[in-house]
Amino acid sequence: MTAIHQTNFHFPNQTDFYRGKVRDVYFFGDKMAMIASDRISAFDVVLPKPIPYKGQVLNQVAAQFLKDTSDIIPNWVEAVPHPNVTIGKRCEAFPVEMVIRGYLTGHAWRQYKEGHRLLCGVPMPEGLKENDQFAEPIITPTTKAQEGHDEDISREEILAHGLVSEQHYLQLEKYTRALYQRGAERAKEQNLILVDTKYEFGLFNGEITLIDEIHTPDSSRYFYAEGYEERQAANEPQKQLSKEFVRQWLIQNDFQGKEGQSIPEIPEEFVRSVTERYIELYENITGKTFQKTEGTEVLSEIEKAIIGSI
Repeated sequence: MTAIHQTNFHFPNQTDFYRGKVRDVYFFGDKMAMIASDRISAFDVVLPKPIPYKGQVLNQVAAQFLKDTSDIIPNWVEAVPHPNVTIGKRCEAFPVEMVIRGYLTGHAWRQYKEGHRLLCGVPMPEGLKENDQFAEPIITPTTKAQEGHDEDISREEILAHGLVSEQHYLQLEKYTRALYQRGAERAKEQNLILVDTKYEFGLFNGEITLIDEIHTPDSSRYFYAEGYEERQAANEPQKQLSKEFVRQWLIQNDFQGKEGQSIPEIPEEFVRSVTERYIELYENITGKTFQKTEGTEVLSEIEKAIIGSI
């Protein structure tokens, strides 16, 4: 299996380039071409081995759900000329990520287990156990770090520091709740539960615009709906589709991205299993059969697709 670790193109009319944790982004004035690589990050650290087909999964899932939510909010996408490529508008990003949680799991559970009952200024009720549903989804924003760890931040801190105006922030919260509701509805149609997710927003010509990816296994967590109640009642782990299993594997191998910790050696067998899990999620959430982009000419095909679309 071939994997796209990184790209190093030099396009005509290219004005800038940015390499993120998992994406390579080429700028052309007010347009951009985003390539979803097969790099994978966890605990805000890029792991040394790429995951074949991961980028294709992310890009295609995001494309489907950005199109599906375009009636709620305009988004940055203009074209998807290749399974790993999205062409769109270059927006001025807000410096926060809007995380919304319908269930007590992941980071929220780790905080809760340590005795915290406030997350990003939002109270969490007593008496919950891992993976319980909140009475209402809670919004727990984070800072948007260029490097290193995103940090939890409250609405009050965002407004006090002037990171986002109050008018814009209240609108971001409304969009976040509406997008999560739509995502949860789509997940339910596929017998899944959208547990939590994050959204990123920007401005394009002064208009709030949805950017980046949505409802993918990197930005979201899904449970299988069938058997959820029974597993909760029996205090059993939930069967889930998300990147959390990668985090759990790293935790079991003594890595959480903390200072002084080293990334464990990742066996090829685990890499293959991650690819299988990503494809499983794609097929479960989209209801479509995954079509692998095969061949050794993937990079040249990506280059041609971008040149033909800009």
